[in-house]
Amino acid sequence: MKTFIISENDAGQRLDKFLRKTAPNLPQSLLYKAIRKKDIKINRKRAEISSRLQVGDEVSVYLADEFFVKPETVYDFTRAGKQLSIVYEDENILLLDKKAGVLCHPDDREYIDTLIGRVKRYLYEKGEYNPDAENSFVPSLVNRIDRNTGGIVIAAKNAESLRILNQKVKDRELHKYYLCVVHGTLSQKKGILKGFLVKDEKKNKVQVLTSPAPNAKTIQTAYTVLGEKNELSLLEIDLLTGRTHQIRAHFASIGHPLLGDGKYGTNAQNKRFGYKKQFLYSYKLVFDFKTDAGMLSYLDGQCFSVPDVWFKQAFFDGTL
Repeated sequence: MKTFIISENDAGQRLDKFLRKTAPNLPQSLLYKAIRKKDIKINRKRAEISSRLQVGDEVSVYLADEFFVKPETVYDFTRAGKQLSIVYEDENILLLDKKAGVLCHPDDREYIDTLIGRVKRYLYEKGEYNPDAENSFVPSLVNRIDRNTGGIVIAAKNAESLRILNQKVKDRELHKYYLCVVHGTLSQKKGILKGFLVKDEKKNKVQVLTSPAPNAKTIQTAYTVLGEKNELSLLEIDLLTGRTHQIRAHFASIGHPLLGDGKYGTNAQNKRFGYKKQFLYSYKLVFDFKTDAGMLSYLDGQCFSVPDVWFKQAFFDGTL
């Protein structure tokens, strides 16, 4: 018999999902049969497949130990890079300054050295994350930023923080501000751009329309011009809606593509300045909770920013 006491990181899951992770050698058909035969119990009482686990629950499994033997694992994340720029850290979250060129999650080109891989390695080496001791939870990123864009990414260290922050993102109680450099000068120095965004999944590219269309999503992009030099403008962006490539596509649609953006701008424009890296940075994050934030309520009202955005000072110095 095996007994598991449910921790905060395992709470809230369905019983069958929890057991599939804790007993990797247990066939699904046998798992469901064991539940029906009462060989799996919660707090010594009959359990249902769909039972939701609570903190402190005792899960008893009357099956052979062989189903619970986990193979010795060499963790891929231990081969991820060590480079992490930490803006803020406490027992629940990490705020990371992701550099341009680093992937948030693995893709078909890079599997090992990603931001989440570096986070896992960092917490593992600190002794705050032990995959062998966790039944199901792994450190996770709350938001993501494109490979070629830099800025603040939130990592959750525990399941409750992840749950709360995911909901806060959904409810738009986290405000993300960007800095970018665009070609040209805008006639209005402050405003809100509105439009409708359609995504082409195959091309991984979006189009901004001026009127509604099938499958188009409403977008709003607030901006303030901070400076103008050499036919370029430095803008602060308040992302009122968070859609794929929203900032890049929105400004390109009004004739002001981002400096260095080859997808929505033109190489001819960028070649003049000699830059291939796009000038876009998610530099500031504000926690603005309108509803209860539970264990993360201490973050309400706090503002965090990247102290040194690589292109900001160069813009004002005129050295771009």
